[in-house]
Amino acid sequence: MLDKVMMERKEVRKDYDERLAHLEIRMGELQRQCRSMGIPIVIVFEGFSASGKGTMIGRMIRPLDPRGFQVFTMEKETKEDKRHPYLWRYATKMPAKGRIHIFDHSWYQGFPDILQADEICRYEKQFTDDGVVLIKFFLAITKKEQKKRLNHLAGSEDTSWRVKEKDWKNNENYDKYFSQFDTMLVQTDTANAPWTIVEAMDKKFAVDKILTTIVNRLEQAVEKNQKKGNPETDSKSEDTDAYLQNSVLKGVDLTLSLTPEEYKKKKKDLQKRMEKLHNQMYLQRVPVVLAFEGWDAGGKGGAIKRITQCMDARGYEVVPIASPNDIEKAHHYLWRFWNHFPKDGHMAIFDRTWYGRVLVERVEGFATEEEWKRAYQEINDMEAHLVKSGTIVLKFWMHIDKDEQEKRFKQRMETPEKQWKITDEDWRNRDKWDDYEKAVDEMMLRTSTTEAPWHIIEANSKLYARIKVLEIVVEALEKRLE
Repeated sequence: MLDKVMMERKEVRKDYDERLAHLEIRMGELQRQCRSMGIPIVIVFEGFSASGKGTMIGRMIRPLDPRGFQVFTMEKETKEDKRHPYLWRYATKMPAKGRIHIFDHSWYQGFPDILQADEICRYEKQFTDDGVVLIKFFLAITKKEQKKRLNHLAGSEDTSWRVKEKDWKNNENYDKYFSQFDTMLVQTDTANAPWTIVEAMDKKFAVDKILTTIVNRLEQAVEKNQKKGNPETDSKSEDTDAYLQNSVLKGVDLTLSLTPEEYKKKKKDLQKRMEKLHNQMYLQRVPVVLAFEGWDAGGKGGAIKRITQCMDARGYEVVPIASPNDIEKAHHYLWRFWNHFPKDGHMAIFDRTWYGRVLVERVEGFATEEEWKRAYQEINDMEAHLVKSGTIVLKFWMHIDKDEQEKRFKQRMETPEKQWKITDEDWRNRDKWDDYEKAVDEMMLRTSTTEAPWHIIEANSKLYARIKVLEIVVEALEKRLE
């Protein structure tokens, strides 16, 4: 793509000032429209060193209401960033509905050593599918112009601090970076997130092209939003019955159990091993994610408690997941989970997870069929990135039958200190048992991957379930750490 760019383009329209004034007014109008419509906007700036990214960002934001945008300078990773999966620092900074987030450098810094092109394209697609307007600019200048600008910056007391040794090396290796950037642009230029290459030799020309592109993209987004009808919320799927015929859950042996004596002996041994492994996990800087799903009253809390009893509380976080609040609803549904993923050496234990999108949101109609169907791939991509970044991901489904659930519900109602655990919603959910079972089966079949397989826990016996969970966690940690 870059070899087709006329970098020396400098033609500036005679009515430049008048045109720019019009573009600025229109940008302000579109910002307000996008805010009222709840359209989130991400603007990415990449390009050669000294190509003017900072200058262009400063010029671009002039007509915008500063209360509605935020600029992120992402060139340097902080210590905290380095202790998380690579995409964490970007995923946690994605905008809420109606806001504009501008990135001076972005996830493209990881290409191709950390992120491959297909990973980037899928990452961007999950946001554009969710309604984000993603505008990507690449600022291009010649090697000669780059050196001229670096000399100018280095020669001034006010700007010399901005020129680093790597900038001079980038100029020396211009041809190498030209080829790498060209590959990046070709492989990540998609219909949903196209690149706009900006010939940045002349600042006026660059400003005109950038503002024009933004106005055009936002006008398209507003027009699309105005034409959009009411979302379809039918939760039924054509192939759901086929999944039930091949039910994963139907073959689970729920008669498995342990005697209290067996349980006590095994628990003591496993928790002792777990205590040592937790220390090693911290020393070796291995992050761990434990994800618990299951039927209401399936024993998630009891299993989690037996894991945490033997660990230093400073090294883990239990994350209970309830219905999303207003802030969480304004973001992509995975955003709130990215905010809780652990830094290296720590453990995050999720009591309910991101799988709510393909379970309760699917069954209750809180997500459209299009949304929950595409969630399978989005979840697989996210978990694959966690594992690739060194995180141990263990997923548990706490499985009980309908009779056992009813028994536990009644016990909770009859036990004063446990009555807070039972709600009218729990009883209502029983009426949709078959719908949930279909959703669970499809979830298992679509998201049990080599990197992050599902572990089905036979949980009619609480003692058996707690030990099996402990065994799986201990074995996974021992395999990695010892």
